[in-house]
Amino acid sequence: MIKILFVCHGNICRSPMAEFVFKDMLEKENLADYFHVESAATSTEELGNPVHYGTARILDRLGIDYSRKRARQMNRKDYQEYDYLIGMDHWNMRNMNRFADGDPDGKLFMLLSFTDRPGEVADPWYTGNFEETYRDVVEGCEGFLRFLREEGKI
Repeated sequence: MIKILFVCHGNICRSPMAEFVFKDMLEKENLADYFHVESAATSTEELGNPVHYGTARILDRLGIDYSRKRARQMNRKDYQEYDYLIGMDHWNMRNMNRFADGDPDGKLFMLLSFTDRPGEVADPWYTGNFEETYRDVVEGCEGFLRFLREEGKI
């Protein structure tokens, strides 16, 4: 089983969007049984809070259930348990490196590094543009799935 943890600052916008979009992609390709996918925050600001209404609106439109998701913080144990820990921006990566003691096993990636336009996933907390974030997330998740296939993981 491949274990994936998507990570953003608060775990209410980008990382849960990536978690549930990726799970939906896996379901549609009959691959869900081969994966364990979750998301987490680098901060404690939103712990226990549900998905942000902007992300919820997009997931609702897609018919994707996220109802039981509550924000949680990444921890050191996650680094041992997950095969891929995928951040949304450079700030997330810096904080994830702290949790991972410098990423000795090479498990930390940025989501858009799996695309033709590496960079940061747009942060809707500041822009209010959840559609732009959704486009980034879909492109990143599709690229990640392609990467896993090319690496012979699936």
